[in-house]
Amino acid sequence: MRKLSLGRQDFKTIRENNYIYVDKTKHIYEMIKNSDVNFLSRPRRFGKSLLLNTLKELFRGNKNLFEDLYIYDTWDWNVKYPVIYLDLSVNSSSSNELKDSLNDLLNRIAREFSVQLYSKTLKARFEDLIIEIHNKYHQKVVILIDEYDNPIIDNIKNLKLAEDNRDILHDFYRTLKTMDEHIRFIFLTGVSKFANVSIFSALNNPTDITLDKNFATICGYTQEELERYFGEYISKLAKNLSFSYDEILEKIKYWYDGYSWDGENSVYNPQSTMVAFNRLKFNNYWFKTGTPRFLIDFMKLYDTQPILEPVITDESSFDSFDIEDISEIGLLFQTGYLTVKKLQLIDEEEEYTLAIPNNEVKNSTLKHLLNIYTKYPDYDLFRLIKEMKNNYLI
Repeated sequence: MRKLSLGRQDFKTIRENNYIYVDKTKHIYEMIKNSDVNFLSRPRRFGKSLLLNTLKELFRGNKNLFEDLYIYDTWDWNVKYPVIYLDLSVNSSSSNELKDSLNDLLNRIAREFSVQLYSKTLKARFEDLIIEIHNKYHQKVVILIDEYDNPIIDNIKNLKLAEDNRDILHDFYRTLKTMDEHIRFIFLTGVSKFANVSIFSALNNPTDITLDKNFATICGYTQEELERYFGEYISKLAKNLSFSYDEILEKIKYWYDGYSWDGENSVYNPQSTMVAFNRLKFNNYWFKTGTPRFLIDFMKLYDTQPILEPVITDESSFDSFDIEDISEIGLLFQTGYLTVKKLQLIDEEEEYTLAIPNNEVKNSTLKHLLNIYTKYPDYDLFRLIKEMKNNYLI
């Protein structure tokens, strides 16, 4: 059997070492064809970093890595682009540390391309990097930014620091607004879409594909992909747990499927599904690695009622949120605790029904909420349990 890519986010490593790679290059090709500046929000541990790594190798023109994939025969491999890859999962526990971390990133990339940065300010050094690379390689630059919001969400409990980090990022991303003549393509990913980070105004409104039906399955596994790529592991899990093949498919679906961003197409959590195949049993695998620390703190301080039952709302209530006025619905949706279960037109306006995606999220959430309510006696534990029973959650 081909190896599971657990813990692997580097496309080159996965392809060169014969790990299973679920081909998402058709989505990638359509995205690049439709827009030069794109943004995607997905929960943590959902394949965003692998998506960016795939883009990196594609624009670099590493054709051999894409053999047998959709894009192999549709991409122009004669053109290679220099790629600036920025992972914002950096030290940001103070504004100075964030600035130092960003400068370290720029310095590392400058060394990689053997260019010099002469300016002193962070914004000017970013401009230098883009221009110098373009001039040296006589080709426009591709810019990929992973976890663009990490310095904000990791400090959301400290509002002053989160605001300071937001201002630093606003100035940093503003560099890209005047760099059109030097930039071929920009792609940003993150957990959340902040209303006031200003990257969207700074980048002349990038195409947000988060809720776009055409890209609803760009991360995660569809039912067809699950059965096509993981058939041997499905059979192995079925044998270990004494289920038939069809029975184990229903179990996997019950535990890890159900995430949707358009109300029609659903996907499996890739991390949890692979861990279940690896450990040959079902459990709550995503909570510890997929839940931002700030969300746990948020659950302790705010009303968690929206997570207990379906929520009917419009896109404005969960599409983005402001760090000064956090929307619990938006926060729970963007972190993966709520997902789109139904989308319909009511009087020509879109109405979304949000709910918990699957059994894994339900179990993880309820266990954690019960733990919070037990530690914080001011909460009405009996009311919570009654609501869970009424909504068939326990």
